[in-house]
Amino acid sequence: MAEQQRPRRRGQGELEALVLEALRGADGPATAGWVQERLGGDLAYTTVITILTRLLAKGAVTRERAGRSFAWTPASDQAGLAAHKMRKVLDSEGDREAVLASFVTGLGPDDERLLRELLGQSRNEGED
Repeated sequence: MAEQQRPRRRGQGELEALVLEALRGADGPATAGWVQERLGGDLAYTTVITILTRLLAKGAVTRERAGRSFAWTPASDQAGLAAHKMRKVLDSEGDREAVLASFVTGLGPDDERLLRELLGQSRNEGED
């Protein structure tokens, strides 16, 4: 008797990424039902709501009332979301200077050069 294969269980981070990707593909704020359809309908509606609520708590999405439901919008692009995660990690550590120093010394030459250029730009913009 052949074993029936169950679908692969996706991790929370993977589901959050899929939901965010779907929202980024929307023309504007989207409902959970729209997100569910966009993802092929293989996720339960309640799962989509749970993921959206987690993303809201993380600051990755915003929501606005749409009738009796909500319409959801990504709070920022992929780069903005990654920067938000980095700030949260930095904020959770006691010694910011040590964390930043360790991060910077771990950068490769190209990333270090890019960071220096970006810091120089932000200083110049502050002088305007």
